[in-house]
Amino acid sequence: MSDKNPASEAEVAAAENEEPVTGPAASPTHEVPADNVTGEEATGPGTTAAASRGGQQTSAPAKPAAQIKPPAQPAPAAGDAGRTSRRKVREGTVVSNGMEKTAVVVVIERVRHPRYAKTVQRTKRLYAHDETNDVRVGDRVRLVETRPLSKLKRWRVESVLERAR
Repeated sequence: MSDKNPASEAEVAAAENEEPVTGPAASPTHEVPADNVTGEEATGPGTTAAASRGGQQTSAPAKPAAQIKPPAQPAPAAGDAGRTSRRKVREGTVVSNGMEKTAVVVVIERVRHPRYAKTVQRTKRLYAHDETNDVRVGDRVRLVETRPLSKLKRWRVESVLERAR
C-alpha cells in the first residue's frame, strides 16, 4: 500500500508538467489545429483516411450557427391548426347497432401478402361512437379516429355514406 494521498500525486504530476492519466483520456489522441486545414498532407492518428493515403484533405467550410436551418416541417392542413398529424379515417359497413350510442363497423382491408404476392382480405371489427344513434345495420359509414371513449371504442361515426335498403 502506498502512503501517498491522491492530492500529493496530482501536485507532483503538475510540478513535472505532466497530466495525471485517468479514465477514457488514457489513450493519446492527436488533433489537427484549425489553422492547419489548408490541404497539406498530414500523418498521424488524428488525420483522415484520405490524407493518410496521400490524397488531399478537403473539407467544406462550416456554416455559422445562424445560417443552419432546421428540417422543414410540412404545413398543417386547413382544419388542423397546430396539429402535426391527421386522424385516421376508415370506411366500413355497420353490422350491429344494439348498444346505445355505439355501432360495430366491419372494415375490410385488402393487402398484398408479403411472400406469396396474393391479395388477401383482412377484416376488423371497430367499435364506433354514434352520438345520434341513427345508423342502421347495413349502412356504409365513414369513421374517424378519436380519443378512447371506453374500453374498446376509439372511433367516431363521421357520416353515413350510403343507407341500407
